Order: sequence, then structure tokens, then C-alpha cells
Amino acid sequence: EVLACLTPIYDVERFGIVNVGNPKHADALLVTGTVNHRNKHVLKTIYDQMPGPKLVIAIGACGLSGGVFREAPNVIGGIDKIIPVDVYVPGCPPKPEAIIDGVVAGLGKLAELQKQAAG
Repeated sequence: EVLACLTPIYDVERFGIVNVGNPKHADALLVTGTVNHRNKHVLKTIYDQMPGPKLVIAIGACGLSGGVFREAPNVIGGIDKIIPVDVYVPGCPPKPEAIIDGVVAGLGKLAELQKQAAG
């Protein structure tokens, strides 16, 4: 559903949102899926590579709590078990509109963080 947000139907670029492939150039990190013991270090590394102030958006039930997989032995849980989360977008899967609403809400928080960092 995150990819659907990038299509002309939803056009997130009208909000100034551009998909970048390098965390060193990103202001926000959108994370979907569960966190397990194999990917927790990668998630933390990507988060640490982002310049501050930064924003983390947890997308979907799996990103929020582990979803239907939360009882699996290899699943740690939601993203907030590893890195701080600023915005939660519930759903399984969340609709593209909900993802866009979460990103726009996050951009408001990011603007506040940037003001605090500057002043």
C-alpha cells in the first residue's frame, strides 16, 4: 500500500514527499512489517544513519504490534521495541489514504522538531 501512495492516483509528491533510497538523505522512515531478531540490527542501523531531526512512521498492524505474527518465537513485536516511533498508522493493510494522513501528520511533527532544533 505504501507503493500505491507513490502512484499518480494518490500523488504524495504534492505534499513534498519524495521516495529516496538512502537514509542519509531522508527525513522520515516508513516501516512496515514485524521486527524480528534477524532485521532488528538493520532497522537500528538505518535509523542511526538518518540525520536529525528525523521521523519514524510505523505502518500496519505488523509494524505497530507484530500483528498476527506477534506470538511467533522469532518476532520481537512492533517497531517501537527497537526505535522510537512518532506516528502510528493502523490497519491490515492500511489504506493508502490512511498512510498519507499519517505521513502528513508526521510532517507537522517534523516541522516542529526542526523549529526546536533551529531555535
